[in-house]
Amino acid sequence: MTLIKLKQKSEELRLQVLKLIHSGKTGHTGGDLSVLNLLTVLYNHVLNVDCNRLKDPDRDRFILSKGHCAEALYCVLHDKGFIPTDYLEEYGKDYARLGGHPDVSIPGVEINTGALGHGLSAGVGMALSAKMSGKNYKTYVVMGDGEQAEGSIYEAAMAANKYHLDNLTAFIDRNGLQISGSTEDVMPLESIRERWTAFGWDVKEMNGDDIDQIVRTIEEINFNNGHPHLIISKTTKGLGVSYMENVAKWHHGVPNEEQYQTAIHEIEERLNEYEE
Repeated sequence: MTLIKLKQKSEELRLQVLKLIHSGKTGHTGGDLSVLNLLTVLYNHVLNVDCNRLKDPDRDRFILSKGHCAEALYCVLHDKGFIPTDYLEEYGKDYARLGGHPDVSIPGVEINTGALGHGLSAGVGMALSAKMSGKNYKTYVVMGDGEQAEGSIYEAAMAANKYHLDNLTAFIDRNGLQISGSTEDVMPLESIRERWTAFGWDVKEMNGDDIDQIVRTIEEINFNNGHPHLIISKTTKGLGVSYMENVAKWHHGVPNEEQYQTAIHEIEERLNEYEE
């Protein structure tokens, strides 16, 4: 998919995420929107996955460790044919098949996530399994920045370095905000780059709001250097909706009707530019 098409796709998915959260009356809007560009690139430009071959042993593995941003993942999986439209239509209702966090009953979801700090450990296991069995698949894990306070992440980081898992790439969605405010007020994280470098990881930084940079940064990964890869994706919480951007309350805020219409209008205006 071309860069222009990726940017258009991201806006289309942004529209879908807002519709899903508004109709379901639940969701983690801010984080969904900050991570959406990365998910768009991964599923449309990077990952070797196929909705018709769910158990392909050679498929790439993807883990959304920040599982509370499930709505973004659901919309991407729907777009790629993994889950049907009626799954989205029932979201937020009794007996819905899509919950507030991803689970393995959903096609395309590798593990249950939502208990923060577990995703990277599972990713290490998947990457190590590939090495031990001589498989060429890659494993990708997306974590939140607030999640970095979980100690299990650093146990996984040490193990990944010990076993030279250069087939493992982890991302930190670095939007700077978590449920209770600024990450640097709640539990200071900097310097993330120095910390992960000390753990033996190959660390890169990118502007996660910029599709071009996401593509370029991932394409520059050296999967034969003997080191696991960490990409710090600097993003904007609530990206693409002006009144949500960099506002902590939208971590799990749900727009009312007026706010929803304003958001839809902003996104549709940008989409119209791709039609001209």
